[in-house]
Amino acid sequence: MPASGKTPRTRVAVDVGGTFIDFVMLDEASGELVIEKQPSTSAKLVEEFLAGLGRLPVDIGEIERIFHGTTVAINTILQERGVAVGLITTDGFRDVLALARGGRPEIYNLFYEPVRSLVPREMRAEVRERVAGDGTVVEPLDEAGVLAAADLLVRRGAEAIAIGFLHSYANQAHEQRAAELVRAAHPGIAVTASSELITEWREYERTSTTVLNTYVQPGFQRYIGDLVRNLRAHGYDRPVALMQSNGGVIAEHAAARKPIRTLESGPAGGVIGAAALAARLGHPDVICADVGGTSYDVALIEGGQILERSETAVAGRPILGPTIDIVSIGAGGGSIAWIDHRGVLQVGPRSAGAHPGPAAFGLGGAEPTVTDAHLLLGRLDPQRFLGSRMQLSLDAAAAAMRSRIAEPLGLSVEEAAAGTLAIAETSMTYAIRAVTVERGLDPRDFVMYSYGGGGGLFAAAVAGHCEVGKVVIPRAPANFSAWGILSSDYREDAVLTRVMALEESRRAEIVTILTSLAGQAADQVAQYGFTGDSLITTYQLDVRYAGQDATIPVPVEPGWLDSGAGLLSRVREGFVHAHRQLYGHGAMDADLELVHCRARLVGPVTAPDWPLWTNEVTAQPREIRKVYFGQGPVDTAIYERDALAVGQSVPGPAVVEEWTTTTVVPPGWLLEVDELGNMIITRSEEQP
Repeated sequence: MPASGKTPRTRVAVDVGGTFIDFVMLDEASGELVIEKQPSTSAKLVEEFLAGLGRLPVDIGEIERIFHGTTVAINTILQERGVAVGLITTDGFRDVLALARGGRPEIYNLFYEPVRSLVPREMRAEVRERVAGDGTVVEPLDEAGVLAAADLLVRRGAEAIAIGFLHSYANQAHEQRAAELVRAAHPGIAVTASSELITEWREYERTSTTVLNTYVQPGFQRYIGDLVRNLRAHGYDRPVALMQSNGGVIAEHAAARKPIRTLESGPAGGVIGAAALAARLGHPDVICADVGGTSYDVALIEGGQILERSETAVAGRPILGPTIDIVSIGAGGGSIAWIDHRGVLQVGPRSAGAHPGPAAFGLGGAEPTVTDAHLLLGRLDPQRFLGSRMQLSLDAAAAAMRSRIAEPLGLSVEEAAAGTLAIAETSMTYAIRAVTVERGLDPRDFVMYSYGGGGGLFAAAVAGHCEVGKVVIPRAPANFSAWGILSSDYREDAVLTRVMALEESRRAEIVTILTSLAGQAADQVAQYGFTGDSLITTYQLDVRYAGQDATIPVPVEPGWLDSGAGLLSRVREGFVHAHRQLYGHGAMDADLELVHCRARLVGPVTAPDWPLWTNEVTAQPREIRKVYFGQGPVDTAIYERDALAVGQSVPGPAVVEEWTTTTVVPPGWLLEVDELGNMIITRSEEQP
């Protein structure tokens, strides 16, 4: 306790992943940061959440604010463990989910089958109503039909009801009234109307988003309710801020109503943390690479700005809403190595998770994983995993790799392990190329920030494949996403679809729409205690060439809304520049069309910062051990990260260990420690 006798002001971020729960605690007075980890088991997340909090050096009741990133919603969708959903639609649009876009996304796959609808046809009901694209009411809502449809769906087993009417983005009245009627008639049923989530067009995508939110809402609401009640029982009576896919946080009551906004909350936290650190280190262009237990998540920071998108997909199902542009693949520490029907070695996307986990965990896992491969190649110390909290079994890892991979392929155990890592690294490389090369960007112009539990194990290898010359391994990389969540602001987005020609005669209308959207978002942020001068406002217009379908987002500076500021000419310049970068061409004088107007209001929180690294005595290797690189074992220096000094250089081959993770420095690479304790890995010579 401080000398003043006052309770320390502490903030805690909790990032629930597929394998571990990561904790970061910040003492706002001293700047001290404490990290912790806890295994993640889906059946008892709240219990393990509290167990991890209990190991922090502060009473739960004394924590000032808890920030939470969660995988509950996305895992529910991926595992298809949501509730039975009934869908009420406009008469004639019962099959919008089944028809989708009417095409075949994988045009060369003769065996392609569309994703299974989460709402069977017998659980979809139609009601008479109709709104035109401009918001005009064509046919009034049949209120008796709404009640009859809801009764029918509940009798058929619906535990939640989604409402999606045609063109409700332009006029919400019918959906809002229908939701009122259903909630009054069935108060125990969760209800989501599409206009409560999104005000954009695209009937299929809007309906899909609404159904997914409804599908996960009861389970998510129970989880949040259980968590909050248990925290209250331990003395914590303040809000819990939930991380959103857009990189901001919202209060728990809002997240409980709109869990679809939390799908990418864990990876988003890492990107927010990377952006904050990149600004501190002066790196405007960054590849964010998060290696977790089940996935590899990649995002970009370009020109100091995090790249976002307005639509994403989970398990082949589209979701509308602002989200950080993250590409995820099934390659992580728990990814399982297996042999397909052609006799070819594959890695992932299936993961062993934390239970039973890799074979080396000794918890019943019998299949070899990426973690087992690292252990077999000498890159992990079996006696010091997780700060010696876990002991790894080298024999169990070898037995799994030998029986499942090495013997069927006629390889040694070490060759099979090296092949497993090579395939995982290749998959990670393709993920990075998908967000760089395929978008007209050169990865060699970027710095890579590699974090997550396996970030340091793969950093140099993947950077080498992508020809990235510099990699940053931040402090406590396994908990870095949690640190990013701790840095996240409260954030609300408002959007409106208004298709119109982008011409001077519409400038005043566009300004009015943007200003109105900002007001709506400000009202939401005000609920979290942010008002007036504390708010940060940003705008965006989604623009396309007239006659085209796809749009490109164009940022709009607030000052451009003033008369005489050249709003439309600046938007045109930004659009054409982006179009040329993406597609290699763009006419400056062609007709443009506006599709969506967007406004974002941010209530900023005080961002934490890492204390300066104070070690000044050059560290010596703790030991020398054999580590496999290339064709065989190499004598490799093993260092403790906490012992490294500011400015110390560590040439490869080397391994740097800390209690939550391990970093590999291959031959031909050089590691240096900066003043914040970040490890900077660069090429020291040409690779063979």
